[in-house]
Amino acid sequence: MLRKMRLSGLTWTLIGIVILGILLRLFVLQPYLIPSGSMEPGIVPGDRILVNRQSYRLGAPSRGDIVVFAYPRDPSRSFVKRIIAVEGETVELKDNQVFINGQLVDEPYLKAGDYPPFGAETIPKDNVFVLGDNRRQSEDSREWGVLPHNYIIGKAVMIYYPLQRIKLLR
Repeated sequence: MLRKMRLSGLTWTLIGIVILGILLRLFVLQPYLIPSGSMEPGIVPGDRILVNRQSYRLGAPSRGDIVVFAYPRDPSRSFVKRIIAVEGETVELKDNQVFINGQLVDEPYLKAGDYPPFGAETIPKDNVFVLGDNRRQSEDSREWGVLPHNYIIGKAVMIYYPLQRIKLLR
């Protein structure tokens, strides 16, 4: 009888873990496979990332956040980029550097290389300006404009696969 109770307790524990996993997957964390090199060197093709879908329920996106969003030209596709400027800020790209409100932004995550300048643009309310870390191979706000907040699916929080690349994203 004692053995039956232990088995029953173990069974309920496993059922609880499975239900918790399903709820987390449905409402909080969502996995994504990275298909392109637009976020190299930090995130590379083949990486699998976890995205927190609840990140912006109570707060606004911040500069530097890596986000997954519905592509504005085809919302059935999702992209991963870094937020470079938020509402009210003026962004400008010149001499392979980013300036926000006239101040140079330190970007240690950036893949080196030349990329074209982008004229000063002030980000409207409830929008962000996103760029890939590999600016030479990134389709981003320079091409299709600012990204409305409601297109953001969530904040990328970690690479979970391949195992040798597991890390938190910042």
